[in-house]
Amino acid sequence: MFSILLLLLPPLTITLFTVFLQIQTTSSLSSSLQTPLILPLKTQTLPYGLVSLPTPSSTRKVSFYHNVTLTVSLTVGTPPQSVTMVLDTGSELSWLHCKKQQNINSVFNPHLSSSYTPIPCMSPICKTRTRDFLIPVSCDSNNLCHVTVSYADFTSLEGNLASDTFAISGSGQPGIIFGSMDSGFSSNANEDSKTTGLMGMNRGSLSFVTQMGFPKFSYCISGKDASGVLLFGDATFKWLGPLKYTPLVKMNTPLPYFDRVAYTVRLMGIRVGSKPLQVPKEIFAPDHTGAGQTMVDSGTRFTFLLGSVYTALRNEFVAQTRGVLTLLEDPNFVFEGAMDLCFRVRRGGVVPAVPAVTMVFEGAEMSVSGERLLYRVGGDGDVAKGNGDVYCLTFGNSDLLGIEAYVIGHHHQQNVWMEFDLVNSRVGFADTKCELASRRLGLDS
Repeated sequence: MFSILLLLLPPLTITLFTVFLQIQTTSSLSSSLQTPLILPLKTQTLPYGLVSLPTPSSTRKVSFYHNVTLTVSLTVGTPPQSVTMVLDTGSELSWLHCKKQQNINSVFNPHLSSSYTPIPCMSPICKTRTRDFLIPVSCDSNNLCHVTVSYADFTSLEGNLASDTFAISGSGQPGIIFGSMDSGFSSNANEDSKTTGLMGMNRGSLSFVTQMGFPKFSYCISGKDASGVLLFGDATFKWLGPLKYTPLVKMNTPLPYFDRVAYTVRLMGIRVGSKPLQVPKEIFAPDHTGAGQTMVDSGTRFTFLLGSVYTALRNEFVAQTRGVLTLLEDPNFVFEGAMDLCFRVRRGGVVPAVPAVTMVFEGAEMSVSGERLLYRVGGDGDVAKGNGDVYCLTFGNSDLLGIEAYVIGHHHQQNVWMEFDLVNSRVGFADTKCELASRRLGLDS
């Protein structure tokens, strides 16, 4: 798959919220959970870590020194054990860090759960095809379904498929399939205890949202480590303006580079200020191999564009900010491996106003400006060299990461109410203040 899967590596600091809220509406859910449920969504900084970009045939990774993920807390097992999971709309299989031996440091200990059930390798579920399994599933010595998530540097996550009860706000759903991973983590057991897992939220049959049976889910991401909102189900709020919807792209014919269970939308153009980029319109559509799809991915931090479109954006942004921003003339500096358009700003100075970058979709637009557009990467060390702070454009070059896709990351989704409507096959969004939304819903920190 083309999604970005996050390996959680130490050290990391987690601030957990344990408040849950049920919202009563007239809507009914297809699952046993009859009311929409809201959880706090936490922006979590991981000072060290890796981000890997799987493709159908290989994976690549780039270092992330200021990695940020979106985490939610819930309970798993009987009796319930608290876990924290990274929200990833670009992945299918959810997984938890599970050490099979009795170990009080385990994030989730299957030995302590009476409802934990490993999946036998002869089960039809074990034969489910998903791009999350870059290495085919196999049988282990106990005839259990063994799965591996592999990486280009030969590191991997390994474990068994299993099922257990996942509970949100006290409402449990038994039989949820997930990966019970017990190897491929840090060699430091004390640090491993801080890692948790990943909540796969794409449209695949094994994803968390599909298994739970919710018709839709929404989230709202606050910036600067503030608490956000994750909503399962359907609810209407008077304080939230009307959402603009863009349909999901459907591809009936299997193509080697098209992820059919991703949240793929139709990108039709990009503007800098009021000026559209002068690129062929067909560059925004997937080609005959499926390469070039546009995915909305909460597991990716920034936004990445195909090389030719990125170059056009880079050139136009430089042209419109000439005399306003001072270009960082350092060809050896590429922020997080894919963003090479950076500027110097006088230390402590105010970043000048710059034109917004607007992504135009079928039926909707997403405008990126201010702190979402220029990201401060530091003011010390070799890059700054005593000449001020460095800010980089938060659009990167997909070609530098080895992916053939447009990926819209969660940084550009900050302070936007994002709705993923599985029944009507569409994504909706509306600008809002997510911190205020969190307070209105009783989830303020």
